[in-house]
Amino acid sequence: MLQKIPYRFRVLALLCSLTTLTYLDRICISIVGVRIKTEFGLNNLQFGWVLASFSLAYAMFEIPSGVWGDRIGPKALFIRIVLFWSLFTALTGLATGLISLIAIRFLFGIGESGTYPNCMIVMSRWFPVQEIGRALTWVGIGSQIGSAIAPLIIIPIAVSFGWRASFYVNAAIGVVWVIACYLWFRNFPSEVKNISPQELQLIETNRRFSTSHQHIHWKIILRNRNLWALMLMYFCCQWANYFFVAWLPVYLLEGRHFSENQMKGIVTTLFIAGIIGFLAGGFVGDLLVKRKGLRFGRRFVGMTGLGVCGLLIFLAAILSQNNIVAFCLIAANGFFSFGVMVSYAVCTDIGRNNAGTVTGAMNFFGQMGAFFLAIIFGKIVDATNNFDYPLFVVAFVMLTGCLMWLAIDPLKQVSLQEDRIKEVIL
Repeated sequence: MLQKIPYRFRVLALLCSLTTLTYLDRICISIVGVRIKTEFGLNNLQFGWVLASFSLAYAMFEIPSGVWGDRIGPKALFIRIVLFWSLFTALTGLATGLISLIAIRFLFGIGESGTYPNCMIVMSRWFPVQEIGRALTWVGIGSQIGSAIAPLIIIPIAVSFGWRASFYVNAAIGVVWVIACYLWFRNFPSEVKNISPQELQLIETNRRFSTSHQHIHWKIILRNRNLWALMLMYFCCQWANYFFVAWLPVYLLEGRHFSENQMKGIVTTLFIAGIIGFLAGGFVGDLLVKRKGLRFGRRFVGMTGLGVCGLLIFLAAILSQNNIVAFCLIAANGFFSFGVMVSYAVCTDIGRNNAGTVTGAMNFFGQMGAFFLAIIFGKIVDATNNFDYPLFVVAFVMLTGCLMWLAIDPLKQVSLQEDRIKEVIL
């Protein structure tokens, strides 16, 4: 039965499982965040620094991981990433206080950096252009699956065995994934023995990747104005993402006074809405690209997702009824998911052979946005004793990111030749 499934779709299942594990590990600390705060006596700003340490390290190593993946291939990077994050996930369960938590989560961020840039490398090598949008949808869905099932797995473990045990379980799952990747995955379709000649030809004649293209140094890429617009947009959009992933459980428990069981249901539903958003975004995006062109299709999906997400977060901040607030936040993540993966499609549009480097640059700025959100959220809450005030900031930043899409052109490919011409002129 498995042999009848095209090989590239089996590769896609591996990527989906990777992003599932990524977010299962990433959200674990926020699910048990109130328990950790209570045991170590942390205030919101201190817990914000714990969350921010991950984002800072993740941001710092995104570009090097993307460049490295472009040069040596994603398989080695995937193995390094998951082994490192599994190690420091397990060590999180051994933390003794604020300093050790910050140090371990920083190292965890180093370990996890490069996941998405290297997923984009696989996309550029393994998928025809016309399938990239739908394939990216499933990579994004993996993050929502991981976040949706996390409360269902982590909370029962934390209740029965303590919050530390949840980190040990997640680490063990990561090691199993590494073994599967090492034994089965290959960097190029041509390296696989049992792929059909028809599928191999389909991939190699229609993919973004080309063996004749040269690698572009990330410093040259960072001089590209189009990429700067993409990076600034992604800096904005990750404020909402990191609120959902890192602060939402604490917000629901301490800010809105839901029970832990109610929080579990809301968080799971929120990320199920994210799955629906990813499916809708992939379908609508591909349809609009086909009917209206690449520029309109990418911009419409990106602007709609970020803009409506920002408006819904603003409504959640001003409303007092908890049920309506929960609905607004669930819908906000649905629209965020509708628009976010088109960013990665643009990375393959303009990056081609350098998709990993371009994605790494974009993700660097995104994680710096997450870093600022993690700190600012806790600082505002401690200063005002109000969990709703930070949501106004998140809403404003999201609407700014929505407008940034007007400056992004997926038709303008990053070109080594053009950059060399600019250097001569300058």
